Amino acid sequence: MDDGIALLRLMTWLSPAFPTGGFAYSHGLEWSVEAGDITGETTLTDWADDVLHHGGLWSDAILLRHAQRAAKSGRDDELRAVAALAAALTASAERRLETLAQGTAFVMAAKPWACGKLDVFGGAPVAYPVAVGALAGYLVVDEDAVLLAFLHAATANLVSAGLRLIPLGQDAGLRVQAALEPALLAVVAATKNAGLDELGGAAWRSEIAAMKHETQYTRLFRT
Repeated sequence: MDDGIALLRLMTWLSPAFPTGGFAYSHGLEWSVEAGDITGETTLTDWADDVLHHGGLWSDAILLRHAQRAAKSGRDDELRAVAALAAALTASAERRLETLAQGTAFVMAAKPWACGKLDVFGGAPVAYPVAVGALAGYLVVDEDAVLLAFLHAATANLVSAGLRLIPLGQDAGLRVQAALEPALLAVVAATKNAGLDELGGAAWRSEIAAMKHETQYTRLFRT
């Protein structure tokens, strides 16, 4: 695909304005703020960095790559298997809600570009990184560029949630986003040759936060 067209599409698909409802999800961050794990700029940066390297976004990166490769090569059975694996890997009810709701919304919103290709999922809910990877694969967008844009959008959403919850000022949020740039590039590089056997993580506080959030009394976010 022409680089200019690819860039335009990535900016559209992963823009906060693309109707996936990402603003409603905090990836457990809301409970982490409530519990005192995240109290300011430094702890928010560290938390997001850990989610990238050791938490849900690490697995999302690998799943996106494998979904994109399967779609690009026309291996639809393999793509559906990756989608099933992604759904099975969710560690809690809210993690499952977060990825399947956004993924399904992405499939619906991407119809002007997908031209029916995402019907491969048969209308079943699909995890967000798998949906993005599949569309990018069918349309032959550069894999590293897709993943970098996906991870950037995901961390930007976390930072946005942090601004509202801690709360932080806009300048602090921008410093967090800037500080995460090396981590984004590192995860893209580290997952380039990662197999599905490298899925998983050790960001236990993040996963427990997602579980605790299910019964949090007062909350702004769905997860």
